[in-house]
Amino acid sequence: MMNRVVLVGRLTKDPDLRYTPNGVAVATFTLAVNRTFTNQQGEREADFINCVIWRKPAENVANYLKKGSLAGVDGRIQTRNFEGQDGKRVYITEVVADSVQFLEPRSAGSQNRGGDFGGNQFGDNQRNQSNSFGQNQNQQRGNQNFTRTDEDPFSNDGQPIDISDDDLPF
Repeated sequence: MMNRVVLVGRLTKDPDLRYTPNGVAVATFTLAVNRTFTNQQGEREADFINCVIWRKPAENVANYLKKGSLAGVDGRIQTRNFEGQDGKRVYITEVVADSVQFLEPRSAGSQNRGGDFGGNQFGDNQRNQSNSFGQNQNQQRGNQNFTRTDEDPFSNDGQPIDISDDDLPF
C-alpha cells in the first residue's frame, strides 16, 4: 500500500508552532495549491490543504516561512477524529509532512505576503509581473549570483565557465 503526497503552494498565514507536554515541537500551516485547470470564468482556483510537521523541521518551518512563502511539502495523508464540544464526531484530514522545502530566497517571501489565494493570483501573468529574481533585485543583492528563472543559467555569452574538477558530481 502507498500513501504519498507531494505539494507545492503558498502559505495562507504564518505557521503555528506549539509544543507537546513532552516538549516535542509541532507546526501547523495551510498551503494554497493552485489547480491545474481554470473554472468557467477562466479563473484559476486553489485548494487549501492543512499540513502538520513535527520536531526540528517544525521549528525551521516556523522560523523561516511566513504568510505567502512558496513551499514544497513531501508527506502522507492522515485522518483523525475526536468528539467535539457539541458531542458530535469531528473528522480531520491533513498532510503529515516528512519534509518541507523552502522554494524562495528569504527576501522574496515578503513580496508575496497577503492577498487572496483564490482566483488567478498565481496565474502566469501575475507570476511574470512579480518575478522575485528580476534584474533589479539581482543588482540589490550584491555578489550573490542569482540568475533569472527565465534565463539559461549555462549561457555565459561565449565566455569559458570556471568550474573545478572538485565541483563536478562525476
